[in-house]
Amino acid sequence: MNDADLEKELTLDRQLCFALYGAAHAFNRAYKPLLEPLGLTYPQYLVMMALWEEDGLQVKALGEKLGLDSGTLSPLLKRLEQAGYVERRRDTIDERQVFITLTEPGRAMKCHAAKIMLAIGEHTGCTMGEIATLRDSLNTLKKRLSALE
Repeated sequence: MNDADLEKELTLDRQLCFALYGAAHAFNRAYKPLLEPLGLTYPQYLVMMALWEEDGLQVKALGEKLGLDSGTLSPLLKRLEQAGYVERRRDTIDERQVFITLTEPGRAMKCHAAKIMLAIGEHTGCTMGEIATLRDSLNTLKKRLSALE
């Protein structure tokens, strides 16, 4: 690559990281009005999605699944508990272990997830197949970058 080509590639709009950053912010903005009626933020919605998939997770396992550290996850769980969507329970054998379970209102909220997913699909203008392809490409990219750590 010559200097002129390298100079062209070093512009902000040519950076993959900047495109991902902008797309992530756009997704957060698109989710906000869909989640407001449920009283959820986007990170809280991700916690709920993980629990709808597998209820009764340990806090540590939930954090690993979502890629969140305990300093970020604990306040999210506290707010979800205050809203009545989840309960935190200490293990009776090892009190250091905390499990997160959905309450009945938390389980009932799952019916809204499909509507949100369809609305996001409409906002992107992508078919479900295109969304699956994008998701798979991003997951592959994430795995490749994680392998560098």
